[in-house]
Amino acid sequence: MEFVKSFNYTKLVKYIFVALLGSILLAISSKIKIPFYPVPMTMQTFVVLFIGIAFGWKLGVATISLYLLEGIMGLPVFSGTPEKGVGMVYFAGPTMGYLIGFIITVYLAGKFVFDNNLIKNFFKLTFAISFIYIFGMLWLGSLIGWEKPIFKLGAQPFLMAELFKILIATLAINQIKKFRKLI
Repeated sequence: MEFVKSFNYTKLVKYIFVALLGSILLAISSKIKIPFYPVPMTMQTFVVLFIGIAFGWKLGVATISLYLLEGIMGLPVFSGTPEKGVGMVYFAGPTMGYLIGFIITVYLAGKFVFDNNLIKNFFKLTFAISFIYIFGMLWLGSLIGWEKPIFKLGAQPFLMAELFKILIATLAINQIKKFRKLI
């Protein structure tokens, strides 16, 4: 019985450590701006997909939730922080819907079964990442008004970069899945 308790404790510590590393990776990815057309991109949504595929849906959702909690508590983990504010003030701003969409995206990326079919994998990842934009545009529309061009403001400038990141994730999916065996 003592072995079982120590085993569960060790496993819990390992999961907490992995979730913490994932949240740090996500925070770093939100700060690095890569020149791209028509707007610079971060690798944040790629890392969300990576976490889902590599960690699985349970640990992936825990990692994203930890990341969001860190940001809500005031740590400058979000893209645009601390320059545009921190904590709940920043979280409840225009990007909140996108950040909430991370949870659905990581859940789906962790739940899907990926095989060697690149086209199916590409469409699964595209479907998963679409929830970032669905939630983002819903929140943005409710915040700034539906009479504004929500799609043009909240999704269109980022679509080419998203397709690029989805393609990278699709091509690297077998390598990313290897991380799950280490966890």
